[in-house]
Amino acid sequence: MISDLKSVVSYPPHFPLPDSLVAGQWPTALAPMQDVTGLPFMEVVSRRGAPDFFFTEFLRVHAHSKIDEDILASITKNPTSQPVFAQLIGENIEDLRRTVREFKQYPAAGIDLNLGCPAPRVFKKNVGGGLLRTPQRIFEILKMLREEVETLLTVKMRIGFEDDRFFDELLEIMNENKVDLLSLHARTVLGGYRSKPSYLHVEKAVKTLNCPVMLNGNVSTASGALELRNSTGAHGVMIGRSAIRNPWIFRQIREAQSGKSVFRPKLGDVYEYVDDLYLSLVKPDVEERKSVARMKKFLNFVGLSVDSEGKFLYEMRRALTKSDLFRVCSCYLLDNGKESQLFNIQPFDGLVARPSSESVDTGCQI
Repeated sequence: MISDLKSVVSYPPHFPLPDSLVAGQWPTALAPMQDVTGLPFMEVVSRRGAPDFFFTEFLRVHAHSKIDEDILASITKNPTSQPVFAQLIGENIEDLRRTVREFKQYPAAGIDLNLGCPAPRVFKKNVGGGLLRTPQRIFEILKMLREEVETLLTVKMRIGFEDDRFFDELLEIMNENKVDLLSLHARTVLGGYRSKPSYLHVEKAVKTLNCPVMLNGNVSTASGALELRNSTGAHGVMIGRSAIRNPWIFRQIREAQSGKSVFRPKLGDVYEYVDDLYLSLVKPDVEERKSVARMKKFLNFVGLSVDSEGKFLYEMRRALTKSDLFRVCSCYLLDNGKESQLFNIQPFDGLVARPSSESVDTGCQI
């Protein structure tokens, strides 16, 4: 319950809980996704109903790392009242200490440690999800972070690397280091995004930890969010890829919690979202083909709910220019009265966002 969240977590005075967290309701969060959850996407989502918490893309911390300006902008230029957590990924204690101290001058709600990224190029460096193989190292990192972080210390993790052999020990480590919030993706690192989530692990975390637990993994609809939250006892839900597909999902969850009629976007609303997203993402110094290529990464998820046969996905993926891309979008989202048709609430069966790499991620958390 939200009362539990307020009693357990102590927010810094300059970053109060959002007004959306009223009695009887529980929070939502936009999951950190690399090359996605920057300031432009946060703004686009907020215009359709903001989550209660934002998390930045991860900042890779190493001996020569500096705070990325784009990541910092998602904190310092956040147009909403919602807290934004700065996510770090790394394993060198002194480099992490230096970075945390640098962040103290900025209004981040807290520091979030990435213990979940499943990308092989990441975990092979023993960071992100790779650290789940070495609980003692995690303890040492969190011990330092607890000493240094003056705001909130949060963790985003999976239930284990290849299995859950260290799960109980990891929960003990969270308690010992007084972590303020755990976001738990209910899969292993090697399970990627297509394995079946184990929500029993979320239940166990809720019962074991002295802090709130945000459930993450396969939360694709507002009704599903309510069911999973109620069945696991989680303090809230964190949503990633489904928020790319359906940026209204946080609004829908709030409406469902309040017993209101849940907004159902039409294909015309989706076209406006796509147009808004493209304009927000495009940079004047980036050539059009690259901007289109980046936009198609988002449309791979949107297209899962456009048509059951995947024709939109097929044609969109072959567009090379902005005009080509929006011709396809207009054809499937506006033309011949399509703008008044409902956007499918769930992804259509049989469609995948990344046909060549759906089970082996090449990025992180998307």
